[in-house]
Amino acid sequence: MSKRQTGRSGQKPPDETKTRIPVWLYPSTLEALDRGVETSNCKSRSEFIEEAVRFYAGYLSGQDANAYLPPALVSALNATLHSMEDRICRLLFKLAVEMDMMMNVLSAGMEIPSEQLERLRPQCVRNVKKTGGSITLDRAVERQGYET
Repeated sequence: MSKRQTGRSGQKPPDETKTRIPVWLYPSTLEALDRGVETSNCKSRSEFIEEAVRFYAGYLSGQDANAYLPPALVSALNATLHSMEDRICRLLFKLAVEMDMMMNVLSAGMEIPSEQLERLRPQCVRNVKKTGGSITLDRAVERQGYET
């Protein structure tokens, strides 16, 4: 016995019909199924099982994770990420201001030829890449060959 299928989303898969299959369930699973039918907007056990299978298959395939997380959790995670992003942006701005102040003070007190700066930039890029950005003044002084 089969009939045309229409899912909860209202979209009917093209040229697809439902197929009747036997399902063996433990009594406790059947009770959970009936509770699920009552609390969901499904009209039958069959519709609930189909929605549950689609949900679980989508979950396993790793598609849109928002469809499998409770909306409140997604909202809380988004808010947390947004506030962290704002905080990091503010801290980076403050750091950039401090770096600009330091560079202005340094450039006012030192007369560094532009050729030396041109050689220094690629060296600094290599150092940052090599250390993963973990650079200290002590290491910079050691690289220059001065005693600490």
